[in-house]
Amino acid sequence: MFIASLYNLKGGVGKTASAVNFAYMAAKDGYKTLLWDLDPQGAASYYYKATNAAKGNVRKIMEHQLALSEVILPTGYNGLDIIPADSSARKLDIILDGHHGSKKYLKTILKEVAGIYDFVFIDCPPGVSIVADNIFYASDAVLMPVIPTTLSVRTYEQVKSYFESKDIDLGKLMCFFTMTDIRKNMHNDIMQQLYQDKRFFEHYVPNLSDIEKMGIRNAPVEVFAPSGFANICYRALWNDIKEGVLD
Repeated sequence: MFIASLYNLKGGVGKTASAVNFAYMAAKDGYKTLLWDLDPQGAASYYYKATNAAKGNVRKIMEHQLALSEVILPTGYNGLDIIPADSSARKLDIILDGHHGSKKYLKTILKEVAGIYDFVFIDCPPGVSIVADNIFYASDAVLMPVIPTTLSVRTYEQVKSYFESKDIDLGKLMCFFTMTDIRKNMHNDIMQQLYQDKRFFEHYVPNLSDIEKMGIRNAPVEVFAPSGFANICYRALWNDIKEGVLD
């Protein structure tokens, strides 16, 4: 089972859209896939029209009152299941702190579904926290979307520094560009600069309306615009990632 988390220090960078599309594409490629929406905002759950019937599920899972398998729902797409967002995830830092701030807790929880799924994608909340430490420890890859702008480059450098300060394997950090407009000189310049860091995948996600329409269609791009340029780019990027993580 390969665990890939979609993470960034800040929101609004295309993290959730990427999690939704990568999970769909993994399932379409024949991999049994689980998407865990750990972001309390619940955007990934919204895209898949998935809601929890009960509240407090994340808290109950972490406190061993509920098995992970009990909150997994089908998405309606073959091979793709989801754990919907839960408002109790807002207090996940407090819950984990009650377990002495262990960074291994989430990985232990995920062992329950090992052998069932080929891929687990985690849509992470933004920020640095005990939750982030748990996600980094549990993940085989931390997929970080980066907008090619000056502030996003600064965020990328901060995340790299955090990995180094916490002695987290930098090899887990795999980045890709999102909301990209190659007509802009700044975007092109920053992309060429960061490609030299050898941590960015070649293909990128463009800033196109089809990605914004995911919220209207409640579906991954490939479902409603399979021949569009946005999906072509996402598919090429997913193939890059798949090759990179399964090498």
